[in-house]
Amino acid sequence: MSGTPRLPSTLVAGLGRLARPEPVVEDEKCEVCGSGILADHRHLLELEERRILCACEPCIAMRSGVDNYCPVGTRTLWLDDIDFPDTLWAAFQLPIGLAFFLRSSATKTVVALYPSPAGATESELHLESWEALIKRNPILEQLDADGEAFVVNRMADPPEHAIVPIDECYRLVGLIKSNWTGISGGNAISDAVPLFFKHVRRKAGR
Repeated sequence: MSGTPRLPSTLVAGLGRLARPEPVVEDEKCEVCGSGILADHRHLLELEERRILCACEPCIAMRSGVDNYCPVGTRTLWLDDIDFPDTLWAAFQLPIGLAFFLRSSATKTVVALYPSPAGATESELHLESWEALIKRNPILEQLDADGEAFVVNRMADPPEHAIVPIDECYRLVGLIKSNWTGISGGNAISDAVPLFFKHVRRKAGR
């Protein structure tokens, strides 16, 4: 019998969805109006609680910019030439080498979110550090508020960077939370993160 540890079934399923090149067509429900939608659907972000809602196109059109909703971003950019030295990363004082940087319209600040056993943990950033990062990388100044994030993986060598829709970030955080083991997260971190960035790189190349 093999000594290789078995991964939790929820992690296997989640990793499979990230690795799958095209979504499987299946009926789901719009969380705004209740109508049927396909698996390959867009999302709305409820700004006050930062909740991601599955939504049909009519609801996205009607609710965007109204009642504290905004659509999640649609672009995925793989950033090979980001200038983010170790000293600047240390200035952000984040406890894990994986973070999503988000411009919040509600707080008028930039926040960093990172996975933890409790889900997405939020950390307000020192404005000086973020401005120093933007000065080195002007593309980050174009980051759409609320709907997309600058994601950084310092656990890879070399580090990986991308701009992704915010729902992609929450999907990874939820997958990690549901399979977190021990102090460091175990397989939830070591298996999910590399596959997530492989998924992002592939999506950016389409």
